[in-house]
Amino acid sequence: MFGGIVSSMEDPKLILEQNIREMNDQVPRMNENIATVKANLMMLRKDRQKYEKMEQDLISKIKAAINANRDDIAETYALQLEKARENVVQTVEQEKFAEQAYEKAMQVKRAFMREKDRKIREAREALRANERAQWQSKIADALEKFEVGGLDATHSEMLNRLNEQTARNEARVEIALESIDTKTLEIEIDAEKLRASELVNQFKSEMNKSSADEIPKLKKIEIEDFDEAPEKGGKTIGREKTS
Repeated sequence: MFGGIVSSMEDPKLILEQNIREMNDQVPRMNENIATVKANLMMLRKDRQKYEKMEQDLISKIKAAINANRDDIAETYALQLEKARENVVQTVEQEKFAEQAYEKAMQVKRAFMREKDRKIREAREALRANERAQWQSKIADALEKFEVGGLDATHSEMLNRLNEQTARNEARVEIALESIDTKTLEIEIDAEKLRASELVNQFKSEMNKSSADEIPKLKKIEIEDFDEAPEKGGKTIGREKTS
């Protein structure tokens, strides 16, 4: 069990937080071990490829020596080929076990990560529930200390005072409005409207009178202009220029 044996006197919250830290700390160490296994597998794979290449090279050299009628050289290469083939077989076997070890390590890691995530999720949910419970406990303590009777009495008293102030202010407004002579104000307003209407009518009358006086003058001027033309004895139509 992570975190060791939990004593009844220990804080469960601290233990769970410690367990989360320990599980997270195990991931890097596990990755290092898996990297070591993977490195061994890659090294064996390279050795196998090297011995297989050597085997092909030796076969080519043996064939070339035989074609050149140099059996002594071909025999030397044949012994080397035999050793290379043994190395290939041994390396293939080791590579097989290394692949199995790597796959097993990855399976262990995947299982560990699933279990770690599950435990951390459960631990964090428990911690959140504990925090909610602590807040609820504080609220319960506050409610237990809440004096309903005393507050109710104070609440009612303050409401009554506020309602009295509101009613008093409304009464002052009504009394102030009643003290004002609204009839006189209305008569003065109507008088101003009437005076304004009379001024407008006076302007209209003066404007109409002015228009009526200007029209006959224009006609008279036209008649006088046409009357003066025959007296000067010419054929000129209209008014002559005077010096």
